[in-house]
Amino acid sequence: MPAGLSQPGGSPSVDRLRKAPKVVLHDHLDGGLRPVTIVELARETGYRDLPTLDSGELAELLRQGARRRSLELYLEMFRHTLGVMQTAPAVYRVASECAQDLAADGVVYAEVRFAPELNVEGGMSLDRVVEAAVAGFRDGSEGRGIRIGLLLCAMRTGSRSLEIAELVLRHRDRGVVGFDIAGAEAGNPPVRHLAAFDLLRQAGMPFTIHAGEADGLDSIREAVRTCGARRIGHGIRIVDDVGEDGALGPLAGELLERQVPFELCPTSNVHIGAADSIDTHPIGRLFDLGFRVTVNTDNRLMSGISLTGEFDRCRQAFGWSWPEMRRLTVNAMKSAFLPADQRQEFIDHVIDPWYATPPH
Repeated sequence: MPAGLSQPGGSPSVDRLRKAPKVVLHDHLDGGLRPVTIVELARETGYRDLPTLDSGELAELLRQGARRRSLELYLEMFRHTLGVMQTAPAVYRVASECAQDLAADGVVYAEVRFAPELNVEGGMSLDRVVEAAVAGFRDGSEGRGIRIGLLLCAMRTGSRSLEIAELVLRHRDRGVVGFDIAGAEAGNPPVRHLAAFDLLRQAGMPFTIHAGEADGLDSIREAVRTCGARRIGHGIRIVDDVGEDGALGPLAGELLERQVPFELCPTSNVHIGAADSIDTHPIGRLFDLGFRVTVNTDNRLMSGISLTGEFDRCRQAFGWSWPEMRRLTVNAMKSAFLPADQRQEFIDHVIDPWYATPPH
């Protein structure tokens, strides 16, 4: 641990946290639009279903709609963001602004995901959707000290996962770094998409799986043991395999020993009803037990949150300070879908030098 972390500096403030180099692994492109962009794109693209053209009112309506403590109801709000993301210029703009907004929040590495199959209603091909997003991330990142890798999602309620896995491989090393399945979890087990996961495993392409958010331990078990996920999207329900005395069940013990990363999203988990509050969110307990947990935003617009805000809420709930912030950031960087030497370079040259002398 860098020597500077042992020096007194008080509890991290929001401004200090914003300056700290951060890493986000679970951020949905279509859940993080600027409200004013939605309104402007609606006018440009002819999308007529917005409930209001006032960006402030729209933001509040989307956030209210997403806080109904149900994943299915939460996902309903995406029809408006997806509704304005059906052209290449729109996807490009949203990706570019995403890069700018994350960089302004102190994020130095991000993996942003979305499902291209939901962006083809305007006639774009899947490849064109991906190319527009990659170009937007590239241009939006330029000169801002951030690097972004794209994860392509298949909808777990659909039948295009193998096609999306093939899309991932076509764009490998051209901005796409991994794969995921997303959407309504309960009743839609990951094993339904085993052909896609097998293809990616054979190609050495990493993937994560949404699991253990709106479903239980079986979803996590299948994602890791049967499908071979390298990371777990959310995974909050792993706490069901941990006793009150901290004793670990077989699945929790396995994932702790293997240091399988959990992409936890505290604020979003509260909004869909997967956790009662930030104070009682399992992230604090899992962190203390030594699981490789990471802090993530999920959907910045829908949840009204930034990565700085997520860290600040957890700081207040669990008493975290700079050593914990560094550990969580290193956890995320070690878990990124980048080659090992590039992950270590971020840690050695970007993260650790800053945390050695955090601002006081």
